[in-house]
Amino acid sequence: MDVVVTVPKWFGLKRWIDEGDSAGTEWSGQFWDFYCGGGKPKIEVGERVYVVCEGKLRGYAPLVELIWNGHRGSFVRGGNAVAVTLKTLVKGFQGWRYRWWDYKDEIPFSDWRVS
Repeated sequence: MDVVVTVPKWFGLKRWIDEGDSAGTEWSGQFWDFYCGGGKPKIEVGERVYVVCEGKLRGYAPLVELIWNGHRGSFVRGGNAVAVTLKTLVKGFQGWRYRWWDYKDEIPFSDWRVS
């Protein structure tokens, strides 16, 4: 099942983008972890990890690996990020949640780097 995570406010959009391998760029070969708390999700390699930042869904990347220990873990991604959003704002949250919308509700997000 696809999951959704939120970039913390203190981390910010620019810093998250600067990590690298964002939507529309070629994969560098680097793997990136998104750490968070909560119970271990039921997600398989290849399913989507969506990212919310500053009130907007920014897109997703396919899961490469799930590393979990108790109530904390990381979602690991490589390249192939895709910029999509929803027509509605998304309030940030701690931890992770399962995707609650239909794929048909996603729209391309060419301006995803803007607050």
